[in-house]
Amino acid sequence: MQLRIEAGATEAEASAIAAALAEHLGESVEVVAGDDEEPLATADPPAGAGAKPGGGAASAPAPSESDGGHEADSDDLGPTDRERELREQIADIREGGPPKYRERLDEQGKRFVRDRLALWFGEDGDGAADLDFEDGTFAHFDAWHPDSPEVEEADPDTRLPADGLLTGAAEFEGRSVHFMANDFTVKAGSMAERGVEKFLRMQQRALQSKRPVLYLMDSSGGRIDQQTGFFANREGIGKYYFNHSMLSGRVPQICVLYGPCFAGAAYTPVFADFTIMVEGMASMAIASPRMVEMVTGEEITAAELGGPEIHTRHSGSADLIARDEEHARELAAQLLSYLPDSVDDQPPRQEPVAPAASPAGIDSVIPEHPDKGYDMHDLLERVVDADSFLELRPEYGPEIVTGFARIDGRTVAVVANQPARRAGAIFPDAARKAAEFSWTADAYGIPLLYLCDTPGFMAGSQVEKEGILEAGKKFIYATSSATVPQQTVVVRKAYGAGIYAMGGPAYDPESVLALPSGEIGIMGPEAAINAVYARKLAAIDDEEEREQRADELREEYREDIDAKRMASEVVIDELIPPSDLRAELAARFAFYEDVETELPDKKHGTVL
Repeated sequence: MQLRIEAGATEAEASAIAAALAEHLGESVEVVAGDDEEPLATADPPAGAGAKPGGGAASAPAPSESDGGHEADSDDLGPTDRERELREQIADIREGGPPKYRERLDEQGKRFVRDRLALWFGEDGDGAADLDFEDGTFAHFDAWHPDSPEVEEADPDTRLPADGLLTGAAEFEGRSVHFMANDFTVKAGSMAERGVEKFLRMQQRALQSKRPVLYLMDSSGGRIDQQTGFFANREGIGKYYFNHSMLSGRVPQICVLYGPCFAGAAYTPVFADFTIMVEGMASMAIASPRMVEMVTGEEITAAELGGPEIHTRHSGSADLIARDEEHARELAAQLLSYLPDSVDDQPPRQEPVAPAASPAGIDSVIPEHPDKGYDMHDLLERVVDADSFLELRPEYGPEIVTGFARIDGRTVAVVANQPARRAGAIFPDAARKAAEFSWTADAYGIPLLYLCDTPGFMAGSQVEKEGILEAGKKFIYATSSATVPQQTVVVRKAYGAGIYAMGGPAYDPESVLALPSGEIGIMGPEAAINAVYARKLAAIDDEEEREQRADELREEYREDIDAKRMASEVVIDELIPPSDLRAELAARFAFYEDVETELPDKKHGTVL
């Protein structure tokens, strides 16, 4: 081989270079200086010499003036004490907080945070969590580690590894995600200056990368004894919620609660798109039980104050309850399977699967009498792909069923009245749940399917106190503002303003379909007859005659609101044989997949 070096080199220098390279590479070497044509020195390899492992022209860069013209033998290189010391420090940080707190995790039924990450993301060759990378491992290192020059005498009870909060990126179910996770062994997962900075950077990078975010929460709130520098600062803990707001509708945010999340920490789960609480562990509230007792005198446990039962049944602040840590991961994986990476992507598709029960039985599921209850899940299992329906907030506002499903492999968001619960009447909690769910689905481009069977919004003094008008307004607003493809099916009753909220004809869905059991009217026959003919009926003395006349009036009224009449007047787009409903929906969702809906040019509405 020939090597050209800088002009001005001496013959002795050229000879030394040629000899060293010939020995290392096992081949003859010519060294040429500057622009000369003739070599300044040549050298042959010593007898018996061959190319060393990894040798060859490509692996032997030309010596430069900066390294003195000598080629180091890579086989003789390896980690120095400096690197070994760094690895030892990283290993120590990964052990978490004080040993006594880590030992208590077993009593609490919890995994250590790094073991939790291994559950979520798998293990690498060394048994640690298989992460793409971690940021801020050395956060707050100078404050506690014995190798820090600022620490005179290390106290094992004051360990603050990673400042109690882990952030980074990993692969989850084949998807690249950002994550944060509290280390409960470090001051009960509390948040302080360095950890807050890591959290904010992770959120800001998610805004740029447009990747989903997983929040694995187990935090007692802000670290009160170290609040300087992170509480009210521009880039402090308050910026969490600003960033949550910016991320909302841009990338999916899924939060899992593994323990107490009080005060500021409790806002992350309520800002997330979806929240899962682990049974027997999780709780969240605006203040801890101890603080509640100090302020109000009320003695209460964390579970009573803000456990899973409270937030999935009463407040609506959580979507799902997990039996344990493994189940929490399964639920999060299910959720993510319906969601795109960002607002710029399409929801994931899967291979079509036949429904769990035959569509031929749909008509038999729906009672002929409009006042008789049935379970909407029995209809859904004949419409959506088998095992694809994931219901969210099932016990909050149960008069409406909300959840994700697939029809012919395509993700849809289901909003369905539930006649098995209070006849499917829409109560305030149900309206809020439906509004928030459809709003979220629309944000991520997931088509909406409305299955309408409701007597309308509930009336009465109690629901007025609970804000039925306000909640109903939000439901109607969310339906009106959705720009994704929408299909509405009038399954049976569509009375009063219920048909408005459930994507009726006035709300410009791509299709309004009806089954032969469908009825659309201001109110049901019974209420209508009582409202219009009460005095005339009361004037009929003979009870049998009065009842007969009432039956006649009801039947006349039903003819006016019957689905066939609505189809005749083209109020609805098509009257569908029930057995064909699944195929009809699949065809329409496929056809309208790329439909674009424009909203009026404005900053935003004033309703939500």
